[in-house]
Amino acid sequence: MSQINYKHFTLGVEEEYMVLDPETRELKSHEQKIVTEGHKIIKDKVKAEMHQAVVEVGTDICRNIDEAHRDVTTLRTTISQIAESLGFWMGASGTHPFSHWERQLITDHIRYNQIVDELQEAARSNLIFGLHVHVGMEDRRMAIHIANSARYFLPHVYALSTNSPFWEGRQTGYKSFRTKVFDKFPRTGVPDYFESIEAYDNYVNLLIKTNCIDNAKKIWWDLRVHPFFNTVEFRICDVPMTINETISIAALFQAICAKLYKLRSQNLNFITYQRALINENKWRAGRYGIDGSLIDFGKESEVNTRLLIYELLDFVDDVVDELGSRHAINHIHKILEQGTGADRQLAVYNQNKNYRDVVDYIHSQFLVQ
Repeated sequence: MSQINYKHFTLGVEEEYMVLDPETRELKSHEQKIVTEGHKIIKDKVKAEMHQAVVEVGTDICRNIDEAHRDVTTLRTTISQIAESLGFWMGASGTHPFSHWERQLITDHIRYNQIVDELQEAARSNLIFGLHVHVGMEDRRMAIHIANSARYFLPHVYALSTNSPFWEGRQTGYKSFRTKVFDKFPRTGVPDYFESIEAYDNYVNLLIKTNCIDNAKKIWWDLRVHPFFNTVEFRICDVPMTINETISIAALFQAICAKLYKLRSQNLNFITYQRALINENKWRAGRYGIDGSLIDFGKESEVNTRLLIYELLDFVDDVVDELGSRHAINHIHKILEQGTGADRQLAVYNQNKNYRDVVDYIHSQFLVQ
């Protein structure tokens, strides 16, 4: 059998960070000062987000996971240094433990003004922080095939990323409350199965033609074939607390795509499941993180989530060395042993029942490898 080329599975990583007031530990508007200073050093890799207490960064197109690791490390370090010089702290968590969205300012930008005008309170309250991972594809036809199959694994990886157990000073009972906040937006969640790239494009064009959206970037699904790049973009995850967590999750998404590509090249297909079934697992992952159980649809039974994640690691094992990402994938074992960001936030909170302690902990982990 001819050797499979995995070179087109490039990576792009986008993270959303919270800007913190070191005195109050609240979210704080930085009046775009961090972005302005950041542009001088890392150019357009840093940009403003809808809320002024959010900073978004994005890597270059990375050929492999090591390049992504270096880029994410540089971005976090640079943003942290700029923030400190301006009197702010940075942190990475899917939600802030106690800040209220009503007190946060919206960035004055035509795109954000339009979104707020259309979505109103749903947009203003959308004070959340996510991770987006782009995996390069050889063409859009392959991208839709891989996106269709990769939907099944979204809850597994999402469970690993859970990092938002608190909302507005309350323990929510969820390991990831971020997606509950985001669910208020239209065109979110697990996407439908599309039988072809033409079917997907027809769907997008119908929405544009009927003034539902003005461009395909207003489709905010948990995974999407990117409207402008040859990538599949995974959008389901909370922003992870540490650099290594982000990198291990990016490596896992890349490995899933490569494995599905390998099966396709051998004329094998992974079973595609209904959105309604995948949604059952997504809900469980958000509620319980890695401590619950997910449904194995093949066996038609509940299975311990950690066990299913180990099975996923076995499933992708034969492509990780080709991708050069085994060391990054291995960090997932550490998450399974030590808990996700949500588990660690809850442990800190339970010591003194103090939300400020949780913010201090989130801040202390921002540059941890």
